[in-house]
Amino acid sequence: MANASVRAAAVAGSFYPSDPETLHLQLAEMLGAAIPLETLAVPPKALIVPHAGYIYSGPVAATAYSSLGATREMIRRVVLLGPCHRVPVRGMALPASLQFDTPLGALQVDRDAWQALQHTPDVIVSDAAHALEHSLEVQLPFLQASLEHFTLIPVLVGHAEPAAVAGLLEALWGGPETLIVVSSDLSHYQTYRQASWCDRASVEQILRLDPRLDHQQACGATPVNGLILAAERHGLQPHLLDLRNSGDTAGDRNRVVGYASVAFCEEPRHARH
Repeated sequence: MANASVRAAAVAGSFYPSDPETLHLQLAEMLGAAIPLETLAVPPKALIVPHAGYIYSGPVAATAYSSLGATREMIRRVVLLGPCHRVPVRGMALPASLQFDTPLGALQVDRDAWQALQHTPDVIVSDAAHALEHSLEVQLPFLQASLEHFTLIPVLVGHAEPAAVAGLLEALWGGPETLIVVSSDLSHYQTYRQASWCDRASVEQILRLDPRLDHQQACGATPVNGLILAAERHGLQPHLLDLRNSGDTAGDRNRVVGYASVAFCEEPRHARH
C-alpha cells in the first residue's frame, strides 16, 4: 500500500521520461541549449514557466531555469504555484503529503510553512487536488536539475482573488534563499498566427505589470496576476526570456499552445537613479 504522506509522480512517462537516466539527459540537453532573449544582470526572485509535456514546452521552461546557475547553492526554498486542471478548488490548496516523489528522487515539503499557511484564509488542504495535477509536477525535475538542496511549498490556485495570491506570496517572500515559481501556459488551441499575436499581447501586459490577465490568455492567470501584484509591491522588474508555442517546438501549427518564460528581478541600485 502506498504511503499516504507521499505524493507519487503522476505524469512521469507521459509528460516527461520516467527513467532517471533518460530524464537527466533530456534536462541537461535542454538546459545546455537554452539561449534566453535577455541576459539578467541579477538572479531572478521569481519565474513564470510553462507546464506542458517536455517535448512541447521544455525548451521554453529551460530558458528560465538556466538563469538560476548563480543561485544554485543559495536557494533553499521554492514556492511553487500553478493552476488546477483536474479538481476544482475554491481558494488555494496545499497537499496533505509532505513529500513529492519524482524519478530523480524525493522532495520534502517545508513543514513550517505548510503548517503556517493552514491558518491563512482561502487556503485548504487537499491531496485529491494534487494527486494527478501536472502543472506543479513537471517543474520538479527542472528544479532538481537546477538547484542543490531545497524544500518545496506546492500550492494549487483555484477560484481565488489575485490579491489573496499576492498575500500568500507576501507571507512566504523571504530573502534570496526563497525562489517563487509560477507555472502557466498561455493561449490554447488557436492557429499559430493567432496565438503568436495573442501571446505577444499577453506578455506585454505582464511586462507592464498589469495584473488583469484572463484565463483565455493564460491558464495560470490567477497566480500570474497575484505574482504581478507582489512583484510591483517589491519593486521587481520583469524580463522576457523566451516566447514560443508548440508550433515552434514539436507540434503542428493548426492548434497550438503558447509558452513564455519570464523572470522577475530586483533592479540593481544604480539602475534606480
